[in-house]
Amino acid sequence: MPVSLPSATADADPVALAAQYLRAVRTDTGGATVDARERLSALDPTTLTRRLSDDARRIAFWLNVYNAFVQDCLSDDPESFDRTRFFRRAQVPVAGQLLSLNDIEHGILRRSMLSWGLGYLPRPFPNAFERAARVDERDFRIHFALNCGAASCPPVAVYDPETLDADLDWITEGYLDSEVVYDRSAGTVTVPRLFLWYRGDFGGGRGIRRILRQYGQIPDGEAPKLRYRGYDWSLSLGNYAEENSEAEDDRSA
Repeated sequence: MPVSLPSATADADPVALAAQYLRAVRTDTGGATVDARERLSALDPTTLTRRLSDDARRIAFWLNVYNAFVQDCLSDDPESFDRTRFFRRAQVPVAGQLLSLNDIEHGILRRSMLSWGLGYLPRPFPNAFERAARVDERDFRIHFALNCGAASCPPVAVYDPETLDADLDWITEGYLDSEVVYDRSAGTVTVPRLFLWYRGDFGGGRGIRRILRQYGQIPDGEAPKLRYRGYDWSLSLGNYAEENSEAEDDRSA
């Protein structure tokens, strides 16, 4: 059940609340963390849908909520980290709903796609909240912005809808720089396993290579064989990215 808070909370800007929650978790500000979490729970669902009026606001909000909750929950109870049950459990309180992390990632941010199926199979029968909250268009870069608590996950950043495109490019480029290995002599490129798990989100093999060219990981005109890294599921909290200096310049301009 949501906490009963003043009406000002129900009408608050959800994007700002989600960013406050993540910043409070990052700085380990206990009282501020609890307050932000309770205010997110008490948001009015109709107001939430109205205020998240475009994909930039939806993506920024849900990335911040997901990443904040993972760090918050697992810092308090690291033993709850499990590759399946942790992500399926309805435990994230937003706008009177209890959502699972899978609901946020696969239902909302991936626009109702199954967690398995390599990014080609839709989730059947999404509920009304999911249909209202989900993005209009999938953006493959969210895979390099979500941190599930595992060692192989990308770092956590705070996302702002005003600079979201630049922020997602920045976090994607940084993650690929650290994870991709191109071996021209062998004709192979080793990529994060995310590319295999969500192959359809990236446009299949051709789409993956296009993305690798876009972010400077393989030369134009090359089509190396794809190899996939193993995924380290060891719990690793506190992996926060530095601020994107270019986005900071845009905000202050």
